[in-house]
Amino acid sequence: MTRKTYKIAAIGGDGIGVEVVDACLVVLDVLADRDGGFALNVTNFDWSTDRYKRTGEFMPADGADQLRSFDAILFGAVGAPDVPDHLTLWGLRLAICQPLDQYANVRPTRVLPGIQSPLRHVNAGELDWVIVRENSEGEYAGQGGRSHPGLPLEVATDVSIFTRAGIERIMRFAFKLAQSRPRKLLTVVTKSNAQRHGMVLWDQIAAEVAQDFTDVTWDKMLVDAMTVRMTMKPASLDTIVATNLHADILSDLAAALSGSIGVAPTANLNPERDTPSMFEPIHGSAFDITGKGVANPVATFWTAAMMLEHLGETPAAERLMQAVEAVTADPALHTPDLGGNATTRMVTDAVVESLRGRND
Repeated sequence: MTRKTYKIAAIGGDGIGVEVVDACLVVLDVLADRDGGFALNVTNFDWSTDRYKRTGEFMPADGADQLRSFDAILFGAVGAPDVPDHLTLWGLRLAICQPLDQYANVRPTRVLPGIQSPLRHVNAGELDWVIVRENSEGEYAGQGGRSHPGLPLEVATDVSIFTRAGIERIMRFAFKLAQSRPRKLLTVVTKSNAQRHGMVLWDQIAAEVAQDFTDVTWDKMLVDAMTVRMTMKPASLDTIVATNLHADILSDLAAALSGSIGVAPTANLNPERDTPSMFEPIHGSAFDITGKGVANPVATFWTAAMMLEHLGETPAAERLMQAVEAVTADPALHTPDLGGNATTRMVTDAVVESLRGRND
């Protein structure tokens, strides 16, 4: 049997990002050894805020091009309390996502075993969503500027960009994803009552694409009303598609409703596979707990399972998620974000033990 080797770029970044990526690489090594059918060739990159402080750059100017030869990217977090957030976001994460055209950001959310949703009487079956975030344009397109700095007439603009090509490709991705799920249900999030140009085009193209997916039931929801629906009627939702900004906000709410942002994964996908996709936990660098050894690595483990599935290693991805769920089911292995006292190391060791103990 030929053992396939995947080239993985590991970018821990800042804060707990380094800690959870390191923990994840330990788990992935064990999983690859146990599975036997694949191997991971990992290259670590020091791209981070620390690098920015040393060199003036979060990553080399050709950093995105350096990543093109990899099969996937495992990313931790970026951000530091003493550097403005817009510098860190545009200097590293978006400097990778945008040049590599990772236009589909996928964020699954469900209540894992042993974790309690803050919503009253909500069980795992009632909250099982996938949020699709348009990841290349919209409010994060980078169009805008500042004029007359420091003067009373100073002005700053950020222009949301909506293109037919960008909207159509994310809508087709979302409809296909909804079509692949048992309920075949999609909710399109909008704000076209107020944003009467770009978001009206968003609505229009959603309706056009829907004609090619007659087996998918879909509806449309204003983003403000969507927050109410997510908290009051979670079982009415399944697959959700929203703009770059709206999905960013709603997915954090979704993570909180599932029990903790510390368990929420993300995939930044290039669906055509022209470039490598990047996988990261939703949580940030969390400097308030950096170095304390209590960061929850579950989000990164789930993210790694998404990476393995993307690479075609579905059995390994399923084994990893089974191990994760076996660990979250034990309250003694809950980290502080879940109300427990477990450490990053305890959770990692437990997942490793679960992987090694499985015989299927």
